[in-house]
This record gives sequence, C-alpha cells and structure tokens, in this order.
Amino acid sequence: MTSPIYSFDGVTGGYGGGIVVNDVSGCVEQGQVLFVLGRNGVGKSTLLHLLFGYLQLIRGSVRFKQMDLVGKKPEEMSSLGITFCPQERVVFGELSVLENLILMRGNRDITHLEGYFEHFPILAERLSQDAGTLSGGERKILSFVRALSEGRELLMLDEPTEGVQRENILHIAQLIRERKKSGATFVIVEQNLELLDEVGDHVLVMDQGKVMISSRKDLISREDIVRHLGV
Repeated sequence: MTSPIYSFDGVTGGYGGGIVVNDVSGCVEQGQVLFVLGRNGVGKSTLLHLLFGYLQLIRGSVRFKQMDLVGKKPEEMSSLGITFCPQERVVFGELSVLENLILMRGNRDITHLEGYFEHFPILAERLSQDAGTLSGGERKILSFVRALSEGRELLMLDEPTEGVQRENILHIAQLIRERKKSGATFVIVEQNLELLDEVGDHVLVMDQGKVMISSRKDLISREDIVRHLGV
C-alpha cells in the first residue's frame, strides 16, 4: 500500500474551546481524492478549518509529506503547497473576476487560464465584472478555477459544487481528474454524490462530529453512504 501524502489523526476541536469535531482521522494518497460527507451541521467545514489552521486543535495530528502541520497558520500552509477554498466568502467581491484569478501571480498574464475558459466561458466573458455581482454558482466556479490554477499539490475544497449547474459540475469533475493524473491530491467536503461517483477514491462520512464510515470508495456501497447521510 502506498503511504498517504496527507493524513490526520484524532483531530479534535471547535469554536471557543467547544468541541465540534471529535477524534476524526483520515488520509489520502497522492493523486487521489478524499471525500468528507455528512448532513448539514455535523462538523465537516469545521474539520477543514481545523486542518488548515483557521482553528486551533485541542488535540490530534496533521501531516503533509511527513511534515507536522499542527500549529501552522493558513499562510504557512499555502507556502507548503496547500490551497483551501472555503464554503463561504469564496471570492473577493470588490475585485474583478480577472483580479481574483491573478491575485497570487503578481502579473496580469492569463494564458495559463485558457484551458479553464474552455470549460467555463462565462469567466472569460466577465473578466472585468466585479466578482461580487456573480451568482452563487458562478462564484464557486471562480473560486475553483483560481484554486486549480495556483498549481499547488494539495487542494482542500469546501462544497465546491454548491449552487453549480449540473453541466458545470461535470466540467469540475473533468478538471479534477486531469489534476489527479498530474499528481494533485484533494480533500473535498461535499454532499453531491455525483461528484463522488466521478472522482472519489476515499470516503469519510461524519455525523455529530465523529466518523461513521472511513473506507475506500470501491469497498463501500452507495446505499450505505446514503443511509448515513439520511437522504
């Protein structure tokens, strides 16, 4: 078995000293996708905030390429090759679409974005438009493209398909598959099982802040997942 490139063990924490996520563990190998699933309010987004350093762990360990990440701030995570796309405030609304896309690059060259524009022409059409005036689904697409175009090794995405039309979800899946082939690794919080079917490798299902299922996707049935999601 290949050693995981990213792992977390016994992660526990929450807000203001309260525990929202309790003893959660998981891992993912390079070039694969770990899906974190669960009903609303079970701690999925809190888990990502704990893993990326937005919230302080009460206990637990987090490792990326054998590096200990506990105590590192979000800006340090970025310098280590990790990107995080939150569920809320996914773009800088006062900046244009173009400015959002080039924010981390230091120049206005967008030739590296041409392939993304083929999938999402709406972005190319609205480069000068303020990102805050886009629809919710369009903002999600913008955030997703910005994250992928940064070229980092590990991408942590919180509900990337929320509000996105099915046609564009399929484009998102295709781009994730392409990045997987180049060695990129993903941790994705989602409720869209179609995206799981398209690109998932590992499944972690949460309820009430704890792990209910942790399995390779090919070793668990969709029915078992749905039963725990309560849908």
